[in-house]
Amino acid sequence: MRKLLGISLIVLLSACASQTTQPEVDDLTAGSGAGADLGGSDLGGAGSGRPGYFSQLNDPNSILSQRSVYYDYDSYSVKGEYRELVMSHARFLRDNASASVILQGNTDDRGSREYNLALGQRRADSVKNMMTLAGARDAQIESVSLGEEKPRAMGQGESVWSQNRRTDILYRGE
Repeated sequence: MRKLLGISLIVLLSACASQTTQPEVDDLTAGSGAGADLGGSDLGGAGSGRPGYFSQLNDPNSILSQRSVYYDYDSYSVKGEYRELVMSHARFLRDNASASVILQGNTDDRGSREYNLALGQRRADSVKNMMTLAGARDAQIESVSLGEEKPRAMGQGESVWSQNRRTDILYRGE
């Protein structure tokens, strides 16, 4: 009887649990493609007090200089066009153990403050999940939500809102 009651309780609790869907993720273990050879050999810093990899991160010819992932309205799934960008940053983190990032999830100004903070967190977490699945260490990545508090563009309309629905990748020490 106790066993039946325990099973019933578990079933009831799991039925009441909120359902969250995980963003669709492709095979993240592939090591080839753009940005695959991002070895961490330039960590000396050349006496500047900053790690030497910052020059690679700021090279306009490198995919690593791109730091924003944009989303569709009310979505936190990383679009296919941004997956290689996320994967390149993940490989960079994997190959440079001393590097770390803050992922800032942002939203447009539609919706309540609470809703936008939650959506911004889901956006940052979706990028973090992709990065950790691709080999970056969890300790290298902090994900936070800024909600609608840090807009890239001001005003109304889709052209403005689309610029504000994003996750920004910020390297510590930069």
